[in-house]
Amino acid sequence: MTQTEGTNLCKRRCVVLIMKPINEAHVAEPGLAVVEVAAADDNTAFAIQELLASQWAIAPADDTTHEPGEPGVRLRCFLDLRQPPDV
Repeated sequence: MTQTEGTNLCKRRCVVLIMKPINEAHVAEPGLAVVEVAAADDNTAFAIQELLASQWAIAPADDTTHEPGEPGVRLRCFLDLRQPPDV
């Protein structure tokens, strides 16, 4: 994925995508969302996911991803704002 000059803050020629592309089904209707969390560590990323799960129904992530040479970790979860959370 190549970005234009103004959007690539690191001035790299390309940006490597760590996660798989978002599937159209994940955002097919109003109220569905994909949330990607960038955090310093796993505990922080999962704490954010838990906070989201306390407010909305989510399909949680089991693992974070880490790109060698890049700081922190990433986590992707899927929200359904139309349903209450499973508490």
